[in-house]
Amino acid sequence: MARHISIFSFYAGFPRFYVLPGRLPVAVREPPGLNFPAPFEERFKLQSNLNLYELVPRREVVASVLPQIKVIPGGQSIGVLLHSQGVIVVGHSAILDQAGNKVNPAIDAGINDGDVILKINGEPIKSEGQVRDMVARAGASGQPLVLEVKRGETIFETKIDPVYCKETMQYRIGLLIRDSAVGLGTLTFYDPESMTYGALGHVVTDMGAARPIELSDGKIVGASVQAIHRGKRGQPGEKVGMFRDDGQINGSITRNTRLGIFGYLQKPPENASFNEPIMVAPASQIREGQAEMLTVLKEDKVEKFSIEILKLNPQAVHDGKGMVIKVTDQRLLNQTGGIIQGMSGSPIIQDNKLVGAVTHVFVNDPARGYGVPLEWMLWEAGLLPKEKDKRMAS
Repeated sequence: MARHISIFSFYAGFPRFYVLPGRLPVAVREPPGLNFPAPFEERFKLQSNLNLYELVPRREVVASVLPQIKVIPGGQSIGVLLHSQGVIVVGHSAILDQAGNKVNPAIDAGINDGDVILKINGEPIKSEGQVRDMVARAGASGQPLVLEVKRGETIFETKIDPVYCKETMQYRIGLLIRDSAVGLGTLTFYDPESMTYGALGHVVTDMGAARPIELSDGKIVGASVQAIHRGKRGQPGEKVGMFRDDGQINGSITRNTRLGIFGYLQKPPENASFNEPIMVAPASQIREGQAEMLTVLKEDKVEKFSIEILKLNPQAVHDGKGMVIKVTDQRLLNQTGGIIQGMSGSPIIQDNKLVGAVTHVFVNDPARGYGVPLEWMLWEAGLLPKEKDKRMAS
């Protein structure tokens, strides 16, 4: 089975983009009520006891009633800024104590990579700087720190005594932590009535532990692509971008889910390739064959490129990999080698309908990757009810 990676361009160290100074404010507003007008479209599938997609000789039919929803396709590059609940442990660092020994009190306290520190001494933790200040005060007063830590679904407490480090001349606890994630991706769609948007098509994870980042708040802004690093077999390429502060794209992030990030735009994007909404194809109507993807290769220009949908995986709702796709556009292959980091969320259009988004690249074949059906993203966005099935005897 081919290896693949998600293609949200995410960096834990030195980023490949320029980040605007300071923490940007987050605009959050309540989602309005959504009404889907008639007509409705009905689709029918035979159902077995075990598998919705397996045909069996049983006289029973499932009718899925889906609203004919229209949204505006994206394709614009976006900067993604996520702040986690608490701070995430991304590594450990030994401390040289005053006796010349290398120690690590965090390891002794049972803290692992990927753990999330929610509170210290009962105080909710929101930033790396807050942890640093509390460690310094506790060390100077000779008091231990009581940490509330989340590991998966388990929350526990542990105590740590800060140690004075001879090398840095500071009190430390031996942890490397991060309170945010910053990356480059692509806007998939937005609903012009509610201003709800979806992007990326997959969850944003912490690179250190490959676990979903539990969202505290977040923001998307416009981004400009400055350069392309071409992908090749075994080495995915990437977009190199710069965050923009011109307000062309500005929105909140309210959910970080397995099928993408979602939130609300403050206003419609100015550099849209579509000015009017187009139909969204139900997953059952997506077909193998030719399609197009929208993405940016230079600055903020959204362009169309030819791709082929090779295979449909209707049972892959749990991970969103509902389509296997292949880049066939020769100009895109020449410039990028295929699918590259930063293309996560690039819309896929087939038969003048929005059918999905690009999400992953195959490491050993960068011309191929995965896509997620847009219907599934609309479920997560709250624009489409998840359970509209009615069982009918025939």
